[in-house]
Amino acid sequence: MTPASRRRALLLGLLLAAGCSDRSASDPGATALAVPAWSADVIWYQIFVERFRNGDPANDPTVADIRDFTPAPMPEGWAVTPWGWDWYRQEPWARATGRDFYGTVQFRRYGGDLQGVFDRLDYLQELGVTALYLNPINDAPSLHKYDARSYVHVDRNFGPDPVRDAAVIAAENLTDPSSWGWTRADSLFLSLVAEVHRRGMKIILDYSWNHTGVNFPAWRDLVARQQASPYADWYSVESFDDPATPDTSEFRYRGWVGVPSLPEWKKVGRPEGTTHGAIEGNLMPGVRDLVFAVTRRWLDPNNDGDPSDGVDGFRLDVAEMVPLGFWRDYRTFVRGINPQAYLVGEVWWETWPDKMYDPAPWLGGDVFDAVMNYRWYMPARSFLAGAEPALSASQFAEALDSVGRGIGMPFQRAMMNLTASHDTPRFSTSIINPGRYKYRHTPREDSLYNVGPPGAPARAAMTLILVQQFTWVGAPHIWNGDEVGMWGGDDPDERKPVVWADLRYEDELAHPFGRARQRDKVAPDTARFRVYRELIALRQAHLRLFADGSTGWLLTDDAKQVVAYERVL
Repeated sequence: MTPASRRRALLLGLLLAAGCSDRSASDPGATALAVPAWSADVIWYQIFVERFRNGDPANDPTVADIRDFTPAPMPEGWAVTPWGWDWYRQEPWARATGRDFYGTVQFRRYGGDLQGVFDRLDYLQELGVTALYLNPINDAPSLHKYDARSYVHVDRNFGPDPVRDAAVIAAENLTDPSSWGWTRADSLFLSLVAEVHRRGMKIILDYSWNHTGVNFPAWRDLVARQQASPYADWYSVESFDDPATPDTSEFRYRGWVGVPSLPEWKKVGRPEGTTHGAIEGNLMPGVRDLVFAVTRRWLDPNNDGDPSDGVDGFRLDVAEMVPLGFWRDYRTFVRGINPQAYLVGEVWWETWPDKMYDPAPWLGGDVFDAVMNYRWYMPARSFLAGAEPALSASQFAEALDSVGRGIGMPFQRAMMNLTASHDTPRFSTSIINPGRYKYRHTPREDSLYNVGPPGAPARAAMTLILVQQFTWVGAPHIWNGDEVGMWGGDDPDERKPVVWADLRYEDELAHPFGRARQRDKVAPDTARFRVYRELIALRQAHLRLFADGSTGWLLTDDAKQVVAYERVL
């Protein structure tokens, strides 16, 4: 049976029960496991602020703002890239370096900021979004912000006064929360939180408690003073510099997956030689104190015991690299401030690119409420879009069943079910390049990689996957721009600036390696937007059914490649 026939043969059996009632707040299972009551009900929208919308060009980054995010020198003549620039076409300053597209793209900045998020809240509500997940907005020189320069403050270029904010940050004592002020970017973010809450929406922040950037004050002090630094035992240092050998540096440390610009915090009490997985251990006391203080700052900004002015939870980066002892302490601390705060972990590859972690050890009630559920998308993509590995109808049903096996229903309902994110190819591009999920999904690794938009067969497959996403157990997630049909391969190509109807975009004609390609017009796909909006409306109209209802397979026919399932309340 062809993939197209398979897609046409799909049957979704949905029993929309009458008289659906609201969940009881006293549901003993939900209460005992302390999963936030709201987490199953939301429609997530993930925002990568630097690439979402430039609402205030006056705060655009300068060379001084982004220097040192990489050891490579800043290109001469660097400038902010126009929002509608042909993605693979290099800027004059980039061409002058003599490096190819991928050798210069990390220097790009487009000027996205918090004002841009403010300006598009009406758009998000029109779509039906009810919860925002913001990629890191902590102050950092990179475009992705996982290289924190300050955990305490919002990035200086996301607010209205970068120069003043930089001075405020520089004057503070890292380990003394009483010295921490509020920058104008911080205040703008708190205004955004208030407006989001006024609209009945939720908002969570992304943080990495595994590593910082090299501009982080504790790291700078450690590098300068070595063993004499008060932060000497905070980081995973393998050897300090020997002053007796002035011409040689013996300084060695662990960076995240070997990246030197992302030095890792030291983990203690961890089994010898282990770095990943559901393992015991903790962070150093000073690091824990800092992390907890930053967490309290955003959960209850005015520290009055009422968390309604703070964020509604956190997405926690590279969670499988941080020991379980820390995460248990963290959950207890967070819930002590806001009992309804949501914690979602990034628990991903056990062995790349073949096996993802079983997240059950993180979802027992003492660590997270959910994980980013890439494990749902893999079999959905395989069966409904004919991607590798091929699945029969019964194999598809078994794969979806296995995703929830060993995980309590409150956690399954809270899962963040996603088709794409800042770390994967865009939804459409993962369909038109049907090889193994995320493996060799860039033109760098595959010379035949399709860098253009999806055609009609791919769009049909995408619609089926979306129907499955919005009717399955777990909270649907949208990566910014997918709702208007954007395309792009794996990092960095999935991080193109979001396409807006009121802005003009160059046609995409350039190829990163100079190969011939067709000219592709860049504009919002309004038909795709309507599909998302209609599916969100369907889910919201029968929310209790889709959020709380049971799931049962009605049919799995391998000969015809047909499946049917029911949702029953």
